[in-house]
Amino acid sequence: MTANIEDKINQLKKEQDVLILAHNYQPPEIQNIADIIGDSLELAKAATAFAQETILFCGVLFMAETAKILSPDKTVLLPQKEALCPMANMINATQLRELKTKHPKATVVTYVNSTAEVKAESDVCCTSANAVKITQNIKTDEIIFAPDKNLAAYCARFTNKKIIPWDGYCYVHNDFSRKEILKYKQDFPRAILLAHPECPPEVIDISDEVLSTSGILNFVKVAPEDTFLIATEEGILYRLKKENPNKNFYSAGIAKICTDMKKTTLVDVYNALTKGQFSVNLSAEVVIKAQKSLKEMLQYI
Repeated sequence: MTANIEDKINQLKKEQDVLILAHNYQPPEIQNIADIIGDSLELAKAATAFAQETILFCGVLFMAETAKILSPDKTVLLPQKEALCPMANMINATQLRELKTKHPKATVVTYVNSTAEVKAESDVCCTSANAVKITQNIKTDEIIFAPDKNLAAYCARFTNKKIIPWDGYCYVHNDFSRKEILKYKQDFPRAILLAHPECPPEVIDISDEVLSTSGILNFVKVAPEDTFLIATEEGILYRLKKENPNKNFYSAGIAKICTDMKKTTLVDVYNALTKGQFSVNLSAEVVIKAQKSLKEMLQYI
């Protein structure tokens, strides 16, 4: 059945000239039918770089919104409308405006894991891959950083600027703990610990490398070591094992799962192709304002 629906999806996307994007955390069967698999930054770039007029985004809502903002004339489909990001919904535009009023001299750096309306209130967006570079290059002495407090804390390690974090977090990465990871390291004493910067500071402190998902994928390809503990959402393990069959990858503790990233099914993708659902629509005002912060982000690659 899976093979049959995959064949139908592959045929439909060719006939309709649809570009299918999938995040690294998507289920294996979704990754298998995607044209491009990547992290937020890679997929944001892909949304603008390819000629297809329809983008089918297998991820969560903020990612599909980002693609729509960068390519407003294209049709962007989110196959599973219930695929949201809890962290993105931890701050809204009104709350950010209130914070800006309290800190009028601060530059607003917003993680791309945010709503379109929040991006529209921001000076520059960032991803986990370029957040440090962006905060280092901000000209003001104060930076409002939203919505992820853990990524804000990580960036603060590399700058003397005052970073004012919003109290948001990714529930998946925030669930990694120093105690649990050290216990797992006893079973894999030679393993290299790679952590995503959304992890809590106590995890960052004991990690060998702190990397975005694309950074993790690139690191292990050239690393001489053959065993790795991965402190990020478990979906990346499928791609790591597929691309590096001679190396060993384990979750750094009990596997951490983003339930929203797992909501998209092959049936959802098939329905999106046959019924044109669910189209992402944003107001022209939000698109124009959010474009500025996203295009500023894309300069730091």
